[in-house]
Amino acid sequence: MAQIHVPKESGGSDEAEHQYWGDEERKIFQGQRLAEKDLGLFKSSRSLPGCLARAPLPLMVLLISLGLFMLLLTTLVQVSRIQQSLPREMDHQGSHSPVVISEERMQSDLEEIHQQLTWMNATLTRLCRSCPWNWEFFRESCYFFSRSQNTWKGSVSACEDMNAQLVIIDNAEEQKFLQSWDIRNNKRTWIGLSDQHHEGSWHWVDNTPLHLSFWKEGEPNNVEDEDCVELRGDGWNDSKCNAEYFWICEKTSSQCSGL
Repeated sequence: MAQIHVPKESGGSDEAEHQYWGDEERKIFQGQRLAEKDLGLFKSSRSLPGCLARAPLPLMVLLISLGLFMLLLTTLVQVSRIQQSLPREMDHQGSHSPVVISEERMQSDLEEIHQQLTWMNATLTRLCRSCPWNWEFFRESCYFFSRSQNTWKGSVSACEDMNAQLVIIDNAEEQKFLQSWDIRNNKRTWIGLSDQHHEGSWHWVDNTPLHLSFWKEGEPNNVEDEDCVELRGDGWNDSKCNAEYFWICEKTSSQCSGL
């Protein structure tokens, strides 16, 4: 009759095996939680540039300004530490002993400060705009090209509301610049010239008389009482002031200066 041999302490072995697999499951579970946590941090860090890209322009300018302020504050602290180190060096060496200062350390600190100031100056220069947003810069002036149409008088008021004036053309380079814009967009556009107050006496919106003109051939002809001037690709044309055209505002550009 065959004998069945039962392994000794089989119950203890099963308990140890059960304990082993329980420890392994806990390790795997903890590893998954750590992986999920790291993945969440990675996703949030990758989404940060996108959030900044979607931030409105005033907020971005505020954040950049805040960063520059912190950098300037750090620079001033470094300068202050250098100034405070001088009397300490003198006290350490004694009043009758020569002052020994680490020139290499001083030079390194000063070079670092100079680099920071140079970077701040370049950043401020890039942030500074000679003209407001949506305005074009040309020869010390800023120009706004409207996307809507208005009468000549309404165009004058619209420019005044933006602290500007309906454009005054006083040189050939400016005429060429504005004319090229008009050709690209193929739009009839008001300029700040009229003879409303006295027929045939053309004056700009600032009341200065016309000296240099760029009339189309055969213009002005004053057909049906045309008293206001529009800009076209081939020159100026007098038109009825109540017609609705696009318009151009002009104002002096601002000056940008570094540190």
